[in-house]
Amino acid sequence: MFFAASKILGFFTLPSNVLMAIGLIGLILLCTRLTRLASWLIVTSLVLIAVAGLSPLGNALILPLEQRFPPWDASHGPPDGIVVLGGAVSPDVSAARGAVALDEGAERIVAAAELARRYPYARIVYSGGSNALIFAESAEAPFAVQQLEALGVARDRITSEEQSRNTIENAVFSRLIANPKPGERWLLVTSAHHMPRAMAAFRAAGFPVEAYPVDWRTRGMIDATQPFASLAEGLRRTDTAVHEWIGLLAYRLAGKTNILFPGP
Repeated sequence: MFFAASKILGFFTLPSNVLMAIGLIGLILLCTRLTRLASWLIVTSLVLIAVAGLSPLGNALILPLEQRFPPWDASHGPPDGIVVLGGAVSPDVSAARGAVALDEGAERIVAAAELARRYPYARIVYSGGSNALIFAESAEAPFAVQQLEALGVARDRITSEEQSRNTIENAVFSRLIANPKPGERWLLVTSAHHMPRAMAAFRAAGFPVEAYPVDWRTRGMIDATQPFASLAEGLRRTDTAVHEWIGLLAYRLAGKTNILFPGP
């Protein structure tokens, strides 16, 4: 129930969808007597789309998420295990093409392979099922494991977790698979902007992990004032940031996590 509700809520709260809906409602109302309201809605939609897509708004929203957890400090010693969250592979394209199709989160897999080489005794759990709500889609983990093997990681070091549909389930199922012992150190590899929500979920699941953020989308505070070169790029960044903020709030309100915005 929570999974379906979160997916539906996520769709209807994405800025690009909301702003387009405002404009479409305005177009529909042009055919009625409410032409003044219709004109106001259309203009509002266009202005807000321009602001969300061309201004630095998307960067300003994603920066606090990306800056929340610093890069991992390797000086504390080698980890016993590494959990890598899904979001690096497009399962439907991979299945259709017969080849692993990486997406913009591909750095998660690259980082996992690098860590595997650096720490040859660390166990690896790749957590990624299918998050499709309506259309059937293959689990992501098998394709990710295939790519890790291609990058030189031995198959017997990797455990594939294929049941999770969201970050909460990533944490719960990964803990069951890893079964971490007292004193063990586990890394959590995911995109920097997703790390706060992921850490909140893992802490709520009772799985102590250390943040290993990757896949930064900004250079830092300098991007808080940098406009976007294209509307599509800015809208995508705004959607990504708002999705994470709403996810943090939804998880907390639903009692799935214990803190709204976790820190190191």
